[in-house]
Amino acid sequence: MGRAEARRAQKKGGRPEQGGGKPKKKGIRRFFTWKMLLAYFVAVIALGLGTFYALYLYVDVPKGNSAAKLQSNIYKTSDGKTIARIGEVNREEVPLSKVPVVVQHAVVAAENKNFYNDPGVDLKGTARGIVNTVMGRGKQGGSTITQQYVKNYYLDQRQTVTRKVKELIISLKVQDEKSKDDILEGYLNTSYYGRGAYGIQAAARAYYNKDIDKVTLEEGAYLAALLQAPSQYDWATATEAGKANAKARWGYVLDKMVEQKWLKPDERQRMTFKEPGKPKAALGLSGQNGYLVEAAKREIIRDLAAQGRKESEFAAGGWTITLSIDSKKQKALEKAVKDELIDDLDPKSREVDGHVQAGAVSVDPKTGKVVALYGGQDFVQHQISNATRADYQPASTFKPIILASALQNESKTQDKRPVTPSTIYDGTDKRAVVGPGGGGYAPENEDGYSNPSITVQEAMNKSVNTVFAQMIVDVGMDKVKKTATELGMKGDFQETPAMALGAMGASPMEMAGVYATLDNHGKKVTPSIIKSATQGGQEFSLPHAVGDRVVSRNTADGMTSVMTQVVNDGTANRVASGAYQVAGKTGTSDDDKSAWFAGYTPSLVTTVGLFGEGQGGKQVTLMNTGGNGRVNGGTYPAKIWNAYNSAVFGDDDESKFDLETEDGYAPPPPPRTPAGTPSQGKVTPTPTASGKQTPSKDPSSSGKQTPSKDPTPTGDKHSPSTQPVPTKTGTTRPTDTTKPDPDVHSNGAGQQQLP
Repeated sequence: MGRAEARRAQKKGGRPEQGGGKPKKKGIRRFFTWKMLLAYFVAVIALGLGTFYALYLYVDVPKGNSAAKLQSNIYKTSDGKTIARIGEVNREEVPLSKVPVVVQHAVVAAENKNFYNDPGVDLKGTARGIVNTVMGRGKQGGSTITQQYVKNYYLDQRQTVTRKVKELIISLKVQDEKSKDDILEGYLNTSYYGRGAYGIQAAARAYYNKDIDKVTLEEGAYLAALLQAPSQYDWATATEAGKANAKARWGYVLDKMVEQKWLKPDERQRMTFKEPGKPKAALGLSGQNGYLVEAAKREIIRDLAAQGRKESEFAAGGWTITLSIDSKKQKALEKAVKDELIDDLDPKSREVDGHVQAGAVSVDPKTGKVVALYGGQDFVQHQISNATRADYQPASTFKPIILASALQNESKTQDKRPVTPSTIYDGTDKRAVVGPGGGGYAPENEDGYSNPSITVQEAMNKSVNTVFAQMIVDVGMDKVKKTATELGMKGDFQETPAMALGAMGASPMEMAGVYATLDNHGKKVTPSIIKSATQGGQEFSLPHAVGDRVVSRNTADGMTSVMTQVVNDGTANRVASGAYQVAGKTGTSDDDKSAWFAGYTPSLVTTVGLFGEGQGGKQVTLMNTGGNGRVNGGTYPAKIWNAYNSAVFGDDDESKFDLETEDGYAPPPPPRTPAGTPSQGKVTPTPTASGKQTPSKDPSSSGKQTPSKDPTPTGDKHSPSTQPVPTKTGTTRPTDTTKPDPDVHSNGAGQQQLP
């Protein structure tokens, strides 16, 4: 090779002996040059477009068949007896010309504000939906009104990739074949609005009892808002949070109309929300059947939503739902309410008797299944279920949650003493709370009860407000709320010292879950009324009613032990039984507007609530119900509970609690040190048992519970019973001998005071 050739070879990057040029790539690298990657990308795009075009040619627009697919939903009890068959479809199609333009705009603003200009599909949202489906995330991406109409009228609600691709292709074809007005008309007539109403005409009748052409913009905006969550936004059954969300969605609809220049800003400002009317009961749902069906329906809709599926899928029918209701227990619960409450009422003579609403839920704590439910005297007359409504305060039934949180978090008083059932607090009436966040809150004790030196156990027995108001600050309101939600409460309430008095909303179903979790040794129980469900013959996957442990067994069993004494020697002594052990708590809200008893045996948890409901749903007092003066948790609710459980268990049930705890029942402290005798700074250790509870043959020592001599409580807080007090309800923690003498007790505020 000459010099000239060598120089040329060097310029090309090679060595002279190789003849120049770059070295060739070897192995897999030769397939990943930037040119080849670009070629791959183009090929994939071309393949995808080709496949989509082939599918576009292959997939035809099917005939509308939604109406043909609508079927009955069948409801059965656990023994196979059919209690209801709901199948009459509430639908009446109307032409678009009958729907006021402002209502049309409200729906478009709510669901797809660019409807009049879009191509009929949302490619980005559809792609996101397909990815979510493939990844098993459940929730779909956004859809246009055209896509929703196609899904409602031509397809179904299944969450599959195939269905989503078909929806996209058919939507494109429908967009070419139909005008925007035709598509909107179809959408309005096929959408589900709740209350069994398909189509906007049926919705107008169901919510406002008028034809759609008479509906105002304010009303139409609410109907449009319903499309997002029909059951949650139904004013008649919504929780306070649901109502707030419904109003927020209503406002959102109107604001979007302003944004689209379909509504003037000054007109928007003048608009007020108009509450819809109450629903009418469907035929065949009289008595308790309607309440059972509604509870099951709400549960299925909740579970569908958890899977990213829509309520309309259930409303379309084809379901067979077997309830967990036990016919024997259901009859016993209904009879208990009739015998102990309804037969006492005389609305013609006493106005208050016409305001009384009773609700109850009974749950098997081992399975989490609802075995009996009482929603009201007759679903046809009163569609709001008193078993699932959450608009009344649970009152003192919340107090065990506070102590449970204290035990779970190993909380201390303001003066750093562990909070246990034996801890001494200041129970003086109207005592101001001390500590962070207390704000000087000073609740009254019922009947002016006042005791400057009282154990937590005694305070629970007598339901002393001032003790638990201080305790909730000692534990930390955020921690108490966390424990409440872990046990099963919704948690949509503010963190204030008033929480101690149960100043939030809760339902008998909700509180049954809380107490069932304690009864089940701390494993979370979410009450379920459904035993099984099938859709079109295919099994529907139900979530487990019993979950993981949310509080320790020590905490749960400790609370059971403490609450057996509320029954033996406290406000719930009416339900004490010589045949089976009972734990529970009474509750009475301000002005006696609600009264509760939540109690349980080792195998059954039952909560009973009494609610004063006046005209227009206004909460009113229960005072003098049945002509019997005051109404509290120890009266009608406890009587109903006792009658029901006595009928279910009989006299031969020897059921005992199986408890393992160091924080159980604390007996009264020893007598105070005589005047002039120096305090030794100690307390007498409490005798304890080891391991699991061993019932004694002596009924005064934790075997069978002996009823109080006075079976009639005077309220949530009354004088101690004269009966012997059991000394072992499970194992208890030895009293710390380093603590101050009980004669020198903590006021819960970081101080010591002499009695």
